[in-house]
Amino acid sequence: MSERPPTLTTAQARRIALAAQGFLDQRHAAPTLRTVQRTLDRTGVLQVDSVNVLQRAHYMPLYSRMGAYDTDLLRRASAARPRRLVEYWAHVQAFMPVELWPVMQHRMDRYRAERGKWWKAVDDDLLATVLAAVRDRGPSTARDLEHLHDGGPRARDNWGWNWSEVRKALDFLYMCGDLAIAERNSQFEVVYDVPERVLPADVLALPTPSKTESDLELTRRAARSHGVATLKSLADYYRMLVADVKVAVDTMVETGELTPVRVEGWRKPAWLHRDARVPRRIGARALLSPFDPVVWERERTEHLFDFHYRIEIYVPADQRVHGYYVLPFLLGDEIVARVDLKADRKAGRLVVKAAYAEPGAPAETAEELSAELRDLAAWLALDDIEVQQRGDLAPFLRV
Repeated sequence: MSERPPTLTTAQARRIALAAQGFLDQRHAAPTLRTVQRTLDRTGVLQVDSVNVLQRAHYMPLYSRMGAYDTDLLRRASAARPRRLVEYWAHVQAFMPVELWPVMQHRMDRYRAERGKWWKAVDDDLLATVLAAVRDRGPSTARDLEHLHDGGPRARDNWGWNWSEVRKALDFLYMCGDLAIAERNSQFEVVYDVPERVLPADVLALPTPSKTESDLELTRRAARSHGVATLKSLADYYRMLVADVKVAVDTMVETGELTPVRVEGWRKPAWLHRDARVPRRIGARALLSPFDPVVWERERTEHLFDFHYRIEIYVPADQRVHGYYVLPFLLGDEIVARVDLKADRKAGRLVVKAAYAEPGAPAETAEELSAELRDLAAWLALDDIEVQQRGDLAPFLRV
């Protein structure tokens, strides 16, 4: 008879998860590129999103873990040589370590074969023309190349995806790995170039692993970033198939990298990474972006923190429960509040549109959140904080 897997309490699992994500690391007074690298080693990837109501999504997880830092450090890591990060569809659109480029080759090949609903109608001749233009011209945005196709006015029946044919062609070439993202310009437009001018030569020279080897590497990285996780959570981190992750997990159990465990209150089996730290305490105080890895997988968030969270950006204003851009507030190892924030850059003001305490939030929640809001405003170079009186916690904030 096989032994029953060891059991972790919910609190232990929560602290393991936060430690794996870097919330046990000491903050540096002046974070350096080495600090950024250490944090990226924990998160694995940084989701990229165009919403800029507070701060771009990829900057926030670093701030949540490191505190105030010079955002130029991330630019250097992702655009200056030697490049450490490159954008790809890793979780969704995300910065990932450059060494994952060959690991993603199987994903690129699948996109090329399946074509996908967004790219099925893109003309092959246009793809060849666009690729040749970027190769000859160098770093290019879609606007730089619009003259290559006169397709008439764009369709307006699909909000958010009303791309020109050139933009679709560029995106398909990028998803297939024929192009890479060199950087984002000041308007946050994607700047494309051929991989050999974007990625380090030693990365491009790496052999392409097999599909099984790639699945194992991505699962290994997801397991390290989780500390403890179910199959569903592991699969979500790099958007993999659960069946592929299960094969990789079985291999990692055989090699001792993962140990099967039970977690109190979880109905599904879980696995603990051999390098996971099991701290007695987490002393975090952080606002988490809606795109932070801690809250990516909503079922995991509810299991770990007893915290029901939904992004309401695309919900009509009169139907939103908590607000437009709501950040969970992590204090210690618990999510104790949520706050709807906006950076009014023209007025130099951080606007607290709403603030809500979670059930059982400790007495010091308002004081700690107030301090964190002051720190956030300073990092964003906003001189003032305006608290609007919406939510049960708002009247108690002292900023």
